[in-house]
Amino acid sequence: MAFNVVEEAKRCLNCKNPMCRKGCPVNTPIPMIIQQFLAGQIDEAGRRLFENNPLSVVCSLVCDHEKQCEGNCVLGRKGTPVHFSHIENYISDNYLDKLNLEKGERKGQRVAIIGSGPAGITIAVILAQKGYDITIFEGREKIGGVLRYGIPSFRLPKSILDRYKTELEKLGIKIRQNTLIGSALTIDDLKRDGYKAIFIGTGVWKPVTLNIKGESLGHVHYAIDYLVDPDGYSLGDTVAVIGAGNAAMDAARTALRKGAKQVTVYARSNRIAASAIEVDYAIADGVVFKKCMRPVEICDEGVMFQKAQLDENGNLVSLSDPILEKADTVIIAVSQGPQNRLTGTTKGLKANDRGLLETDESGRTSLEGIFASGDVVNGARTVVEAVSYSKTVARAIDEYLTSLREKESL
Repeated sequence: MAFNVVEEAKRCLNCKNPMCRKGCPVNTPIPMIIQQFLAGQIDEAGRRLFENNPLSVVCSLVCDHEKQCEGNCVLGRKGTPVHFSHIENYISDNYLDKLNLEKGERKGQRVAIIGSGPAGITIAVILAQKGYDITIFEGREKIGGVLRYGIPSFRLPKSILDRYKTELEKLGIKIRQNTLIGSALTIDDLKRDGYKAIFIGTGVWKPVTLNIKGESLGHVHYAIDYLVDPDGYSLGDTVAVIGAGNAAMDAARTALRKGAKQVTVYARSNRIAASAIEVDYAIADGVVFKKCMRPVEICDEGVMFQKAQLDENGNLVSLSDPILEKADTVIIAVSQGPQNRLTGTTKGLKANDRGLLETDESGRTSLEGIFASGDVVNGARTVVEAVSYSKTVARAIDEYLTSLREKESL
């Protein structure tokens, strides 16, 4: 029997001081949305959700709800919280094809959006509605960034992103696919061609390495690369996934769906960084977990690990000689960082020692008129965090361009 979102919505207490809203990074007015839904005002509820979060339907599927809205629901203190994610998905999915977004009165100013991930889509939608001429530059063949190429289809159907592309084009947003800025075209070229503001939302696509012997062997892959096109890989029967975050869960669950018979996730400490629900799904899918396993070498037969534990100071201490854990394929999923394509081709664009772009609290970079947000600034974070920050950056871009128009009119 399908989940009954109406009955779930009726469980909402409509709190005067809604903790669920406070737990949401974009401050979604959850009780108000639910009351509108129950009153038969689903389109109004959908409009309110979209205006607050243009990626509402995406967030309903991929957010860490048990730590955010649902994790703060008062009903969850002694029982089961209201599962707003199901309600939000029903409303948002219903509303996505009813969108009637209108481009604002043309400002006559071009804005370049580099990257079509969560941050890029959010800012493009907001600024297009304000009347700016938006062009999105996407390095791959389809829009979505990490949403399309980093999250498996069983968590986020790609058809949702195709629907977003339709809505972006309706808003008059131009999309240049297969166009890497920092390669044939540079930021200087964009300035030359009249873009008055440039936004960078290129994400983090450079895998962090283990720096151990054997990492270059042919049966070793990085999760961020594997998830782009899992059908292009032949993994064999046994797969070792090193890392315990959400990307590791995605890689492990995908490998099982693509034919692997045994997938083991190896955590280097006694803590699993992935969200509890993703771990639950991984276990349900058949993934095996082994904690406190420190990889020391990768060989043709698999991975050599040392068993370890945390000492009284919180340091990981090895307890054994290396032992072999056999695997046909090794997938490394310990983290990822930004590529340096833009900083390497744009004089004066500053990044920190991790390669992340330096910005102020409103997304202004070290160069005037160039802004950034999302993972390329904060490192790998959640979709809803990227949306929240990008709303602030969109306001800053609008203020900057307004100031330019006022100066030019004097």
